[in-house]
Amino acid sequence: MASRLGHWARTGLFLAFFLLAWVIAPFAVLAAPYAAFVMDARTGETIHARNADTPLHPASLTKMMTLYIAFQAIERGEVNLDTVFTVTQEAAGQPPSKLGLRAGQEMRLRYLIRAAAIKSANDAAAAIGIGISGSTEAFARRMTQTAQAMGMRNTQFRNANGLTASGHLSTAEDMSILGRHLIYDFPQYYNLFSRRTADAGMAQVANTNRRFLDSYEGADGIKTGFTNAAGYNLTASAQRGNVRIIATVFGGTSTANRNAKVAELLDMGFAQAPANARVRSPQPPAAVAPADIEEEPIIVAGTTDALPQGAGKTIRVNGLVIQSARPRSRPGETAESELLVADAGVVDDAVAAALASALAAAAPEPEAVETAVAAVVDEAEDEDVVAPDADIAVAEVAVAEPEVEVAEAVEPVPEPTAELASAPAVADIRPAARPTGIVTVAANIVADVTESAASDSAPAIGGTQAQPETVAMVAAAPSEPAQEVVTRISTSGGRNFGINVGRYGSRSEAERVLMRVALNEMATLDGSLRRIVESSRGYDANFTGLDRDTAELACRRLQARGTMCFMVGE
Repeated sequence: MASRLGHWARTGLFLAFFLLAWVIAPFAVLAAPYAAFVMDARTGETIHARNADTPLHPASLTKMMTLYIAFQAIERGEVNLDTVFTVTQEAAGQPPSKLGLRAGQEMRLRYLIRAAAIKSANDAAAAIGIGISGSTEAFARRMTQTAQAMGMRNTQFRNANGLTASGHLSTAEDMSILGRHLIYDFPQYYNLFSRRTADAGMAQVANTNRRFLDSYEGADGIKTGFTNAAGYNLTASAQRGNVRIIATVFGGTSTANRNAKVAELLDMGFAQAPANARVRSPQPPAAVAPADIEEEPIIVAGTTDALPQGAGKTIRVNGLVIQSARPRSRPGETAESELLVADAGVVDDAVAAALASALAAAAPEPEAVETAVAAVVDEAEDEDVVAPDADIAVAEVAVAEPEVEVAEAVEPVPEPTAELASAPAVADIRPAARPTGIVTVAANIVADVTESAASDSAPAIGGTQAQPETVAMVAAAPSEPAQEVVTRISTSGGRNFGINVGRYGSRSEAERVLMRVALNEMATLDGSLRRIVESSRGYDANFTGLDRDTAELACRRLQARGTMCFMVGE
């Protein structure tokens, strides 16, 4: 009898244990490694870190990068908020949370952005990535490259929405860095993350972070995330007075647990951060070319290999400049149009004075020239939205296209007059074949160092502003006492297009990029003008004075070699 009772007791205990395990098991998978990071958003300085550089599953925090690249693509003119994306079967088939997109459905980018940012819709995020880069894989490469350019050292992306995938990892510190870039690089879009609800085209969606936004004073974003592998994640930002703090938590055990941890970390940040600190905005990441072009076939210049269906492009495989070709003379030019060259031992005083004046007016600082040249040499050796988006933030209005300042077309210049003939000499910034000699060599130096300066502000001639392509050079032979003025009428009809190769944080950085690109792409950019356009958002590096076909070809070649480029003009 006792034996039988013992048997039933053991059986009962086994069943109880099995039942308990069956109930607890689903929650056990939610236990994920914990990590935390707190940052003073104004300076980027670390206030607290715990496992902050440990690669973990970021879950839907990934969508911060998806949205960052969408904002970046809008700013660069790749797309706009009213661009219509066709939903693919892959995007429509993403698991919840989702908006409910159907394969073949057409959706404007503005609605996809709202759904991804506010509802954390996986199908909307996937549609954004595929719509911008053509495939999930290509967009993930662009995401990873952008992360590396931001300094997110331990981050690799495999998709646009953060669903668990092998190798798709980030850290609490890296996600805080990304959140800071969203705040400072795209302030016109940042208030999207504090909206409690939004119209996503198909439905009114609610913010997954509304509990924290409503419960923590000063909270205004940014993004929640959850998967079984990641646990409950949150990158949050809050501002009180002049102080803004960013905190990230990975591995929360529930929404309430996660929100409590983040609130505790933000309180720590506000307690330790100085009341007044100079804001040091993060440097926007360097331009990253769309990664999907890596999949395109390539024809090496000079070969006769053809691609199927006649598709393809001709590019230079090795970007290293081996030899600099001598410029060819322009058709139709005669010996009479060439400059007179002085003997090696005789230089007319007036010519020397004119050259010295041009050099003094236009030459950059010697240190700047040395720095730019050294940067190009080092790279060659190693190489083997302006107005706030009212629609996305508050109202249903269209957003203006991103501002891109473009050099205006140069008007033809009238025939030389006596006033022009007596005007001071200025260096020709785009000479034809240059003869040798002391005067001409000096003029060539003037031409090289004044090229970019002339495009920004041409020197005055006869009391008026001279156009870059209509300036003149004076050179005198020793046997002729009078100076001869040689002019060239503009031949830039139809050359009203240009290309933009990125926006940079300083003029010197933009100059270095322009110099490097000009050296590597002489075949397509020969005859163009380098121009830096300064705005409140940085320095745009442009090549102007191209026709449409040449500008398109130059962009295709640059993009194929990993340089961001888009065409500007009519």
